[in-house]
Amino acid sequence: MRIPVSWLGEYVDLPDAVTAEHLHAALVRVGFEEEAEHSFGVLGPVVVGQVLDFADEPQSNGKTIRWCQVDVGPSASTGSGPATGGRHARDIRGIVCGASNFAVGDKVVVSLPGAVLPGPFPISARKTYGHISDGMIASVKELGLGEEHDGILVLSTMGLDPEPGVDALEVLGLEDFAVEVNVTPDRGYAFSVRGIAREYSHSTGAAFRDPAVAQPVEENLSEWRAVAGSATEYPVTVDDQAPIRGRVGCSVFVTRVVRGIDPNRPTPPWMRSRLKLAGIRSISLPVDITNYVMWELGQPIHGYDLAKLTGGITVRRAETGETLETLDGVTRTLSPEDLLITDGSGAIGLAGVMGGATAEISPSTSDVLIEAANFDPMSIARTARRHKLPSEASKRFERGVDPEVAEAAAARVAQLLVDLAGGTADPLGSVRKDLPARAPIQLRADAASRLTGVRYTPQETAEILTRIGADVAETDDGFTVTPPSWRPDLIDSASLIEEVARIAGYDRIPSELPTAPPGRGLSRAQRLRRQVAQVLAANGATEVLAYPFLTEKQQQAVSGDAPSVRLANPLDAEAPLMRRSLLPGLLEIARRNLSRGLVDVRVFEVGAAFLPERGEYGFEGRLPAGAALPDADTLAALHDSIPPQSWHVGGLFLGDAVPKQPGQPGVPAGLSDALDAARQVGAAVGADVRFEAGGNPALHPGRTASVLIGNTVVGVAGEVLPALAAELNLPRTVAVFELDLDAVITAAPAEVTPTPISGYPAATQDLSLVVPAEAPAGDVLRAIAAGAGPLLERITLVDDYRGAGIEPGTKSLTFALRFRAPDRTLTAAEATEAKLSGLAAAADRFGAALRE
Repeated sequence: MRIPVSWLGEYVDLPDAVTAEHLHAALVRVGFEEEAEHSFGVLGPVVVGQVLDFADEPQSNGKTIRWCQVDVGPSASTGSGPATGGRHARDIRGIVCGASNFAVGDKVVVSLPGAVLPGPFPISARKTYGHISDGMIASVKELGLGEEHDGILVLSTMGLDPEPGVDALEVLGLEDFAVEVNVTPDRGYAFSVRGIAREYSHSTGAAFRDPAVAQPVEENLSEWRAVAGSATEYPVTVDDQAPIRGRVGCSVFVTRVVRGIDPNRPTPPWMRSRLKLAGIRSISLPVDITNYVMWELGQPIHGYDLAKLTGGITVRRAETGETLETLDGVTRTLSPEDLLITDGSGAIGLAGVMGGATAEISPSTSDVLIEAANFDPMSIARTARRHKLPSEASKRFERGVDPEVAEAAAARVAQLLVDLAGGTADPLGSVRKDLPARAPIQLRADAASRLTGVRYTPQETAEILTRIGADVAETDDGFTVTPPSWRPDLIDSASLIEEVARIAGYDRIPSELPTAPPGRGLSRAQRLRRQVAQVLAANGATEVLAYPFLTEKQQQAVSGDAPSVRLANPLDAEAPLMRRSLLPGLLEIARRNLSRGLVDVRVFEVGAAFLPERGEYGFEGRLPAGAALPDADTLAALHDSIPPQSWHVGGLFLGDAVPKQPGQPGVPAGLSDALDAARQVGAAVGADVRFEAGGNPALHPGRTASVLIGNTVVGVAGEVLPALAAELNLPRTVAVFELDLDAVITAAPAEVTPTPISGYPAATQDLSLVVPAEAPAGDVLRAIAAGAGPLLERITLVDDYRGAGIEPGTKSLTFALRFRAPDRTLTAAEATEAKLSGLAAAADRFGAALRE
């Protein structure tokens, strides 16, 4: 929200020479976030000039320039000294100008040498087209007032006739600046100068003047409130047959009529400059007035050409297949949920979002019907999103507009049309209001102190709530508080306490951490999950968080036809399924990083996977009302309505696992990286993992392993199918792993006993065996380990050879064995005996033979 400071100063007292830093600091104190400062970027000297004479001079490039003589006020050297020839000495400047939309005698804006225009574009005297141009005659665009660049700004077109030499920045309002703050969705009242002025008053104690009740608006209201039921009442009907969740779409509808306006009059500079600072483009005087009042009071306003309306106005829901051409020139097919403004000819506006083209105010409009209404936030939000049509009006309505300000806003627009557009206020109009009474809230006198830890006296609490506009009545144990109409976010005692803390100052809340009760802390599962993440990160992987929502294709690629949880109202209609696996999210993250030039990727995620045992879940029972607790059957039904959600850990590796360096080529990531990561997860929880040949729909059938702890399968590791990798624009080799972390933790030992470092030396031996080609190397390794007995400390597969020198259908496996005794130094004979025992076990199970 941008707030021009001169505008803000009309409704709250500001200090002299106020700065953006001061305003931002004051608004931050009451909960707004500082965004930016905006100004026109024009620095003086910029003055009003009068064209005394000019000569058209055609140039060789085909362009015609004008050599102008411009009066820019009294001469600086003589001031307003003695008259010469009946006139005081004047400062006459010779200026080259490329525009031709002015005549002798016109008043223009002259940027003198030393001025700086937006860009920045410094002005200096310079030689051009054979003349010394002593300044520049500026256009609207060059001054930052708009985008028009059809010629220079002639002040008479804006209804201005100042004296030459007057400061043009002051005349045009270009000295003003605006501060911008971020408004949270629950504080829609702050999308107005009225709301920000009130908040500045809360922060600083400065006097606030509510523009909604300021004169002469109140005089107009007193005159027009008498139209209800009279001959001058404009017919308005609200016929909402399809309210959303029982909430009628329109609760207030106010109309006013102003006749005989001149829509072609220029928007006055003060209004135009304020709208520009607020970020609003000037369109025409009537439209600018409605935008100005919306920004001032927070009430969206719409104006209709009264001559184009037929019959009265009806507010209703759209009919199936009905269409409307909106002001942006788009014909929209409407939904039965869309709330419309209609007349006898059909739809003339999309309520609370955008008006229609049929009754648009045009340059020939004379009589205007002003509409100020209040619409249901949910209805407007749905319509704006359905049609992808956000607007300043919908932004306010979907956050909640003060329903009591519509009359004042309509009166304010009428007043400005009379004052600026030459119109005449007509008694024709209407006031339709169907507002429920605001519900009072009970608040204990000590509630704010109990919740925040700050001592607020009952008097201070009552004074703060009264200051924000609430009606406060004392009760035996506290207050009955009726929130103001512009604060729909105040719905319970907690929201009132938040207001007390906010206005009194968050700095009063002590920054003290509570003492944790004894016997609490992380559970075993939480602690081990953190250890797993820390170990993977310590080994060079980056933790990521992927969206848990998948498309049908992504889910099927990794989970086949297994049942999935389908969202009833997904954020993305193309991704309605909750993930059964972390792998699709990791692949998408890899694809995105690779597309941005990051070719070496090592990432992991710890997150939930949703593993339903059936297709649909949901609670169909009835929860007990009030403070009653659900019984055992209800709790069981609630539990059954939730699909199983298991913690998983997954990782992905592509590119170079070891980067290229002098004298050594890069080592590409592959299956071994995924297997190592699975081992790291096991080590983090104190469990030994092993691998067996396995499969997964998304992984290479020949390079995929099932991950086991003991005899429990806890996950999978392998390389992505090359076809799937190509479809995602990934390299051919992408290694991944995914483990059911809950299963890993369950299978892990409850206590991990550290192995002491032995003081005795180790004996190392190698063992090369020839085994059938189909024999899994891991099973051979485990057979050797079982046969070698307790002296074997470690066994590692170091080579897998197939080729010349061994029989077809066999392979050679070489293992590195390390033996150690806990109480003595082993002899070579003992180590050899243990190795041969392992060989015997492998020979017995797989027919292994010692390779010669």
